[in-house]
Amino acid sequence: MLLSADLNPWVIKFRRIVMNKKDFQILYDFNRWANGRVLDAAAKLTAEQYTRDLSNSFRSVRDTLTHILAAEWVWLRRWKGTSPKSFHDPAEFPTVEALRTKWAEVEREQMEFVNSLTEDALTTMITYVNVKGETWTYARWQMLQHLVNHSTYHRGQITTMLRQLGAEPAATDFLLFFDKK
Repeated sequence: MLLSADLNPWVIKFRRIVMNKKDFQILYDFNRWANGRVLDAAAKLTAEQYTRDLSNSFRSVRDTLTHILAAEWVWLRRWKGTSPKSFHDPAEFPTVEALRTKWAEVEREQMEFVNSLTEDALTTMITYVNVKGETWTYARWQMLQHLVNHSTYHRGQITTMLRQLGAEPAATDFLLFFDKK
């Protein structure tokens, strides 16, 4: 657990900006594009397939998508100075369209936030309390990069789940994002 940036050599060593604001704008454009492609693929599932228990990290495609959305919402709140005590419940999203509606709100606010950042803001140390009640501190750039990596990881799980369901997964490679732009 990181209680103080001063005690963490990783934070001290990497407090310098590893990426700049433009890099993060591109990364979050990619994240939004990839999330949209996965939502499009999930929208082709039947209601039963969408909620079928596939014994993954999160039970179903719906639950995994909800986890990605909830994490993006929670991290945005943390960047803005609050520490939510819980995540969204998958039952709030009975359809892909319900998820897509909430996700559009989160992504709009997320992009406004990323676009408003200054270069200096990227090195700001942020302390938050996670949903387990543990206190952590990281540089903002680390948190921003972590979230995109987290979403990418779980989109990969959804790719596997879609294949298990006999559905066509969406290609979401970072370089494909540039090819499609």
